[in-house]
Amino acid sequence: MAAPALAKRPCDHPSSSSASSSCRDPKRHRPITPSPVPSMMEQHEEVTAEPAPSPSQPLLPGLPDHLAQLCLAPLPPRLLHAVCRPWRRLLYAPSFPPFPALYALLEDATAAHAASFAAYDPIASRWDALPPPPMPSPPPTLRHPSFLSRRLPLQCVAAAGRLVLVAASTHSLRPALPRPLVFDPAGPRWHLGPRVPLAPRRWCAAGAARGRVFVAGGVGAGYDLAVARSGASWDPAAAPSSGAWEAAPPLRDGRFSRDAAEAVCSRGKVCMVSLRGRGAKEGAILDLDGERWEDMPPGMLAGWNGPAAASPDAGDAIFLVDEEHGALNAYDWETDRWRTAAEAEPLKGASEMAAGGGRVCVVADSGKKVVVVDVMTPPKPTSRKGSTSTAAARMWEVEAPEGRRIVSLHVLPRMTRPDQ
Repeated sequence: MAAPALAKRPCDHPSSSSASSSCRDPKRHRPITPSPVPSMMEQHEEVTAEPAPSPSQPLLPGLPDHLAQLCLAPLPPRLLHAVCRPWRRLLYAPSFPPFPALYALLEDATAAHAASFAAYDPIASRWDALPPPPMPSPPPTLRHPSFLSRRLPLQCVAAAGRLVLVAASTHSLRPALPRPLVFDPAGPRWHLGPRVPLAPRRWCAAGAARGRVFVAGGVGAGYDLAVARSGASWDPAAAPSSGAWEAAPPLRDGRFSRDAAEAVCSRGKVCMVSLRGRGAKEGAILDLDGERWEDMPPGMLAGWNGPAAASPDAGDAIFLVDEEHGALNAYDWETDRWRTAAEAEPLKGASEMAAGGGRVCVVADSGKKVVVVDVMTPPKPTSRKGSTSTAAARMWEVEAPEGRRIVSLHVLPRMTRPDQ
C-alpha cells in the first residue's frame, strides 16, 4: 500500500540546489485530543456529519465483510477515510493493514519535567495522546539543575512495529528503566519487557536491528567497564516467556558512554558514533552476520554530524541531517561518501529524525515542528528559459501539539481505534 502523506502544509522550494523556502498555509494542526474528530488532508471544504450506521451495515453491499476487506485493502487510506463511516472504522480496525504514523515523545513547554507521548495520524491530520506508560518510581526526568543547557535523554526505539523505551535518567542521575517499556499500537497498550542485561543503563547507543531492539555501551549507577563494553538485542514482538535479551559481541573499549547516540542498521550492519553533533567522535560498526565489530569507514565518520536514521523503504539507506547547513544527506556504501538528497532552510538546527513509509521526518525549530521529506518520489525536471534543472525534493511540515515540544520521533503503524 502506498504510504500516505504525513501532513497538509507543502513547502514550495525554488528549483535550485540551495533551495530555501517559505511555507504557505500557516494553519496550525489540531491539539492533542483523545476523541476522534474527522479532518481531511489536502481538502478544506466542510464535511457533513453522517448518521450513525447500523451495526449490520455492510462494507460493500452484496459481499461478506471479510471479502469486502480484501477488495478495499488496495485503496489509498485517504480515500477510505473520506467516503463513509464504515470504511473509516475499517481503516483503524486491528484486522486491516495499517498505514504509517508518527509517534513522538513530547515535553511540556511550560513544565519542563513533564513528558508525554502522542501519535500523529496523517490521514485524519491530528495528534492523539497515547495512554500514559507505567513509569517506575522514581520516574525518568528530562531536565536537571546540573544540566541547564541540555535535556536529559529518554531513549526510545521503534522495532517490530512497537515503541520501546530503553534508557533514561532519574532526578538523582541514576538509570530510570530497569526494564524496557513497550507500547503496542495494535492494543493500544503498554507492557514491560525483560530486565536489561548486566545493569540498567543510560547514555548508551540504542536503535533497531532486523526488528530487534539493540543497545550498546552506556553507564549504570556509576561507570562500569563491563557495562560500557556490553551490547545486547531483544525482540519486542516475542512472547514474554521466550523474549530474553541476547548478548552481542563486546565493544573494543568503553568509549560509547559519553552520549545518547543512535544505532542505525543498514545492510546488516549496525552503525553508531560516540558523540552526537559536530564534535570529534569515534565510530564503530557491528556486522550482524559476522558477529564482529569493525572500524567505521572514514567518509561515513567524517560526514556523521547530525541526527541519522535508516529507511527500509529506500533501499535501507542511511539518511542524516547536517544541522548546520540544513542538508539532508544519504550515505553511499560503494563510494564511502554522503550525497545531498535535499537542502532547505527549515532543516537547519535539526535535533531528531525518523524514517519510514518513504518519508524522512526531521524535528526542527527547537521541537516545534516536523519537516517531512519525500525520499521515494524522484524530483521532476523543470524547464526554464531553455535550460532543464531538477526540482527540489517534495517536503512539508507538521506542527507539534499546542504547548508541547517534540523530543524524539518514530515511524510506526497507526493505532487501532475501535470507536472510530
